[in-house]
Amino acid sequence: MTELSGGPALAQERRVVTAIPGPKSQELWARKQATVASGVGAVLPVFVKRAGGGVLEDVDGNSLIDFGSGIAVTSVGNSAEAVVRRATAQLADFTHTCVMVTPYEPYIEVCEQLAELTPGDHAKKSALFNSGAEAVENAVKIARAYTKRQAVVVFDHGYHGRTNLTMALTAKNMPYKHGFGPFAPEVYRVPLAYPYRWLTGPENCAQEAADQAISQITKQVGAENVAAIIIEPVLGEGGFIEPAKGFLPAIANFAKENGIVFVADEIQSGFCRTGQWFACEDEGIVPDLITTAKGIAGGLPLAAVTGRAEIMDAAHAGGLGGTYGGNPVACAAALGAIETMREQDLNAKALHIGEIMKARLSAMAEKYDIIGEVRGRGAMIAIELVKSGSKDPNPEATGALAKACHQEGLLVLTTGTYGNVLRFLPPLVIGEDLLNEGLDILEAEFAKL
Repeated sequence: MTELSGGPALAQERRVVTAIPGPKSQELWARKQATVASGVGAVLPVFVKRAGGGVLEDVDGNSLIDFGSGIAVTSVGNSAEAVVRRATAQLADFTHTCVMVTPYEPYIEVCEQLAELTPGDHAKKSALFNSGAEAVENAVKIARAYTKRQAVVVFDHGYHGRTNLTMALTAKNMPYKHGFGPFAPEVYRVPLAYPYRWLTGPENCAQEAADQAISQITKQVGAENVAAIIIEPVLGEGGFIEPAKGFLPAIANFAKENGIVFVADEIQSGFCRTGQWFACEDEGIVPDLITTAKGIAGGLPLAAVTGRAEIMDAAHAGGLGGTYGGNPVACAAALGAIETMREQDLNAKALHIGEIMKARLSAMAEKYDIIGEVRGRGAMIAIELVKSGSKDPNPEATGALAKACHQEGLLVLTTGTYGNVLRFLPPLVIGEDLLNEGLDILEAEFAKL
């Protein structure tokens, strides 16, 4: 077999030459089982050797169509040219000094880019971290320092991370929270405007959900005690739920009227994923703080909190940071990822991906009544699967479909509070032929159910 480098040079084709997982992957899986903690699972136990564009090549020579992007991380493609070029140059200069000891320019450059790209024309500042959970946790710290309040409000179906505080913020128990408590206090959960499952219908969802949420905050917590309201503008692990139009503005306005810091968690939905730089732009939301990670650095670990300068400056000197936060190589990679997003207009590409996927998936929904809803924006699309003739969640069919797609060389991910959502997060650089081939596989597997 011809040796290929990864990244854009990798052949953009699906190729299934062994069972999936193949023998070499099975050998590696046995080694993993012997030495890696059992809590670290895998959606599909194939071991990747190279990746780029819209494909993942495993150690057995199989080439899989990638509808996952490492959970919305490699939006610019794996080993994108600008990411590799900038990160390689930085590696040759130095790998680490700790920005809190002796700082460096790439950190500042990333913060400058974030100030330019995030919504609003107010003065902004940022702090850089390693992961989405770290970003959310630090957003809470900043909001509490600014407001001198303690309570934090989150929403049904929300996901915000796996640290102790962010587990408390996360709604779903298994696998994220089960057996890991007690959790951080002063966290309060309120209803989300989930149109497909709103009892009085999607047309009533935004107003009724906002009224319920605001009533609970006012009566059970006290608006004057709330430091921050945190929400994903398009929910990720909760099932790619788009809150009903009007819900986010109502919550943001309530926060503004009561001196509460409104935090948009854009960790999964940000950086062109929905066809806009950030999903909150869809309804003109200008958050006080915005948390980012995943797609920010083309696969290297980096995260950020960006927000109004006066709020970001509320934390005392030395109160924010961490040994690796804003690592220079990760910062260089982020600058390469942003360069790629700009030069290739990945917002437009995300919108085009969304048009293709929604048209194909909607046609499938007309044929197969277990598809309860097709939803999402840009290249953040999902289908919710239900039992025929009802809205009862169908996690069994969801798992079976995902497994069948994997066997055919298509990587798809499941999600949702009820485990009944197939989510699609293809790299924004995926070719249209590969995209349609992946959808062909999905449709063929629906026909077999």
